[in-house]
Amino acid sequence: MRSTYSITLLIAAAFFISSCQGEKKLPILGPRTAEVIKNPDGSSVVDTVYKTIPPFSFLNQDSVVITQDEFRGKIYIADFFFTSCTTICPTMHRNMKEIFEKYKDNPEVMYLSHTIDFKYDKPSVLKKYAQKLGVDDGRWQFVYGTKDSIYHIAEKDYLVAVIEDSTAKEGYIHQGWLVLIDQQKRIRGAYDGTDTKQVAQLMKDIPVLLAESKK
Repeated sequence: MRSTYSITLLIAAAFFISSCQGEKKLPILGPRTAEVIKNPDGSSVVDTVYKTIPPFSFLNQDSVVITQDEFRGKIYIADFFFTSCTTICPTMHRNMKEIFEKYKDNPEVMYLSHTIDFKYDKPSVLKKYAQKLGVDDGRWQFVYGTKDSIYHIAEKDYLVAVIEDSTAKEGYIHQGWLVLIDQQKRIRGAYDGTDTKQVAQLMKDIPVLLAESKK
């Protein structure tokens, strides 16, 4: 998939640069542009502008509208799933729950799961799913939106491929990335949610990102 290739290259390049610099700081992933900024003295400097997650508005498991305001000043982990998925989703969310439990006492860490099943996964279904998973306390938001809104933000902003495919066994194909977002809404890491080693790395990277925000 195109998104798979793109995000894998971004991760590899970013971690190579980070390791070369020898800094304990997570890379910033995604597209970036150069912007010329004028100083008060008339001089100019070139600044790098990084891709950020745009404003969004979805219904959560309580049928409440959730926007970026919910995550202001927080870091969060985002993913894309559907409740009837029997392949990668159970593993993804089992691993994600381990992270949830590890950082359950830290209000600066949140979670955002987007359903890609716009036909069935209405808020009431998401509510039952969250309760069954044992994470229905507000820190982990499960959200529903139109196909266009969810699929667009997945592929264009979180760089995760999601496809409705009638030939697929369960009707959908998607990637299992757990995407780490910082307080400035930038992508700071992407990890295979079905890979225990990558999930363990995500657990290690969370305190690094939290420490960065305190500097």
